[in-house]
Amino acid sequence: MPIETDFFCRCCRTPFLNRYPLDEEGRCALCRAGLRGFDAAYSFGFYSGTLRQLIHIYKYGKVHTLDRPLADLLLRALPRDEPFDWIAPVPLHWRKLWQRGFNQADLLARRVSAHTGIPRTRLLRRLRYTASQASLSHRNRRHNVTAAFACRQPERAAGRRILLIDDVLTTGSTAAACALALKRAGAVRVALLTLARADRRIPFSSQASASEMEGLS
Repeated sequence: MPIETDFFCRCCRTPFLNRYPLDEEGRCALCRAGLRGFDAAYSFGFYSGTLRQLIHIYKYGKVHTLDRPLADLLLRALPRDEPFDWIAPVPLHWRKLWQRGFNQADLLARRVSAHTGIPRTRLLRRLRYTASQASLSHRNRRHNVTAAFACRQPERAAGRRILLIDDVLTTGSTAAACALALKRAGAVRVALLTLARADRRIPFSSQASASEMEGLS
């Protein structure tokens, strides 16, 4: 089901039980501190129930044909009034790509590009193989992916508005590292689009197991 919540950060769209964590401009603490990297984040739903099962089958069951219906959900979450110059998928390290056989974010990006007409380009590359994020704390997740990404074509990012695509948003550490790499290359705005996001309003233990959360590949 699409996300419905009364209180959320206007930048990263993180949902909250009340407006206490938000400042007068509607920003959460991480966005106020500039730790998010990206300027906005959009997701179709929470990482639970049927949506979680579909993403799991697509990603780990390697059912590639799910990219079309899942991309349709992405398009439902994409704001119609925000222009973008490029669509860029979150990249996999070559070892992970070899193990999995495909980059789920890239397949989704292709579908979204075909529907919207926004050119898809592999602007980012992964510089090093990183440990799994699943068992790490929020701080260690950010440290784990620090300087893990670079923009392979800075001249194409400079002055551009970029839509970054991934499957799941958990803490946002990977997306933030990607966005910062694009910003260093001169991108003027980076927005994140994902199928699902973790619902931080409820205890982590009652959500999906950590190993099934965001590939953080």
